[in-house]
Amino acid sequence: MVANAVIMGVLAVITAQVLGYPLRDPDGFLGPAWVRLPLLCLGAFIADLIPRTLWRARFRPALFKREATLLVRQHWTRERVQLVLLGIVCFYVTYVSYRNLKNFLPFVRPIKYDYALHQFDHWLMFGHDPALLLQDVLGTGISAHVLSWVYLIFLPMVPIAATAWAVWSRNISYGYWFLTADCMAWSLGTLSYYIIPTLGPNFAFPWLYGEIANTPVAALQDSLIYGREQIIKVDPFADGVQSVAGFASLHVAITLMMALVAHYTVRSAIIRYILWVDVVLTTISTSYFGWHYLADDFAGALIAVVSVYLGALATGQKFDRRGRSSHPTTTTGDVPIDR
Repeated sequence: MVANAVIMGVLAVITAQVLGYPLRDPDGFLGPAWVRLPLLCLGAFIADLIPRTLWRARFRPALFKREATLLVRQHWTRERVQLVLLGIVCFYVTYVSYRNLKNFLPFVRPIKYDYALHQFDHWLMFGHDPALLLQDVLGTGISAHVLSWVYLIFLPMVPIAATAWAVWSRNISYGYWFLTADCMAWSLGTLSYYIIPTLGPNFAFPWLYGEIANTPVAALQDSLIYGREQIIKVDPFADGVQSVAGFASLHVAITLMMALVAHYTVRSAIIRYILWVDVVLTTISTSYFGWHYLADDFAGALIAVVSVYLGALATGQKFDRRGRSSHPTTTTGDVPIDR
């Protein structure tokens, strides 16, 4: 996890230096990194301490101090603090580097393979366009709004999931497994952008999506193409980053990575089922709205499987014919998310 973050950070810095363009902090609404990182770590601690203290004290103020002290002693061990600090820092460095390398993509690899992947889609679907087939089957009204919500909920899910596995995984190695796989998925996704640069079907063939209802996804797509035009054609030193890249689908990669790790580490069947349903709906939405070609989704699934497997090897998870087993490790907390 640490090596992955270092490599991504070094690549982002070197690319910026070679191009002569600045590194951007794409989500800097909380201030500079030296302010945001401590805030994120403090937020993770508070998100665990306050709700669980209230629950354990049964909302009786006289018991708050005792239960809070006991919770910190039991759950916030040195191993837990190390996991949270390392996990958040490595995830942040990896993600910010990913966003900057994605921003530099048009300047490093201006070639685009949209037509080839579009033709591949038609070949796979026997001459039909996947997006038009989905629009015919699902309609372009209510379904568009439902899938828009599914697609956009991915944005808050990314940091929430990383925090959840760092803070609440009772087996410390499960937290490292998730965060390592998460960082690797973003890194492999960045590599895929440079191997096969594309815009994505909606940006390359927008006329195929004119019948879909106006949703927040459509507004997001408009803002992304506007930001791309500003960076590439107007001023590469302008604020913001360009975030248009099709191959591979990181939505598919990250949601599938979450579901795979949850399948082996999360005790609640309801959570596992929700994550698997999210994978299916997210994958459908990528073609429905024209974010990705079918090849993008296949590549995203491959990235997820590779990241989860290599993350498991790196963190001591062992696969056998019965499934997955883990070496003994520090177990803390009384509200686990893993079995």
